[in-house]
Amino acid sequence: MLQIAPNLTDQVYDALVDEICDGRLAPGRHLVQERLAERFGVSRQPIQQTMSRLKADGMVEEIGRRGLFVTRIDPARMLDNYGVRAALDGWAAKTAALRVSGNAELRDRVDAEGRALLEAAATAISAQDVAGLVKLDYAFHSQFYAASGNRLIVETAEPHWRFLRRAMGDVLRKAENPVEIWRQHRAILEAIVAGDATAAMELAEAHARDAALLLADALMRTEPEDRA
Repeated sequence: MLQIAPNLTDQVYDALVDEICDGRLAPGRHLVQERLAERFGVSRQPIQQTMSRLKADGMVEEIGRRGLFVTRIDPARMLDNYGVRAALDGWAAKTAALRVSGNAELRDRVDAEGRALLEAAATAISAQDVAGLVKLDYAFHSQFYAASGNRLIVETAEPHWRFLRRAMGDVLRKAENPVEIWRQHRAILEAIVAGDATAAMELAEAHARDAALLLADALMRTEPEDRA
């Protein structure tokens, strides 16, 4: 049962997103609002608000009178989202590298924060904490979004990341070793800290494209009955 807090909807939303991302709530799972309210110890209102947010994020769908279900990942939409993210990430990494090259204080902060995230990820990998790795992945990319100094990058990326949190969970479970993902993160961080704008952009774009292609391949190789 969740503890009482100023915003119960946020608590329920975060809990359900974690469960969808790490596979505890599998694609096709029926979500009964009354049962969720009982399980979390809340009224129907936070559950209804949470379902509206999850539907907007593409994680939950309403199927006629049957109710709400965890959606299956649409490979075409996933590739479109990753394509947008690749462009945003490349631009953000390039701009961040250019900014840190002339700002030692920013460079040192980005370096320290990035290395702390790398260490936290190593711990999460050892614990096989998929939900934790998804959050750390978002935190890592958000760091150089912020370092770019372009607020529109953060605002533009946010809706794509809400959908991709789900896809990233599948990447970690089905398509790619998280050690390799974070090796790529380390390379991006080092390029940004070094002020190498071209390398930072190319590494960030390739990182997003590779993740998309690996997940698409994994989804295509999944047997139809496994997706039923």
